[in-house]
Amino acid sequence: MKTFMLMTGSGPLMILTSHASIEDPTILEKLAIKGIEKFLAYEVPYELAKERYGGHFSVVANDLHESDDLRVLDYNGERAFKLFSFAELGTPLAHEAAAGSVTAAA
Repeated sequence: MKTFMLMTGSGPLMILTSHASIEDPTILEKLAIKGIEKFLAYEVPYELAKERYGGHFSVVANDLHESDDLRVLDYNGERAFKLFSFAELGTPLAHEAAAGSVTAAA
């Protein structure tokens, strides 16, 4: 499983997915259906997210199935943003649906 912080137009959002990458077309399609078509994505180390979210992380992770491969871990952007420093996050990936691609951000 992977954990990502998405920086969207409405603020940060933490997601948990069974897919290996945020670049997976299935994940991008599911995000687009939810109105998230433009974002910066930072991978958050799984164990770090598990530690910071505690019991809530376990509840969300245990509810993740193959047929439900994308779960919102935290939709409170302020809390998600404060829980992790940029130094703890992976290299950001930029996605914009109009451009139709995901690229590494500089």
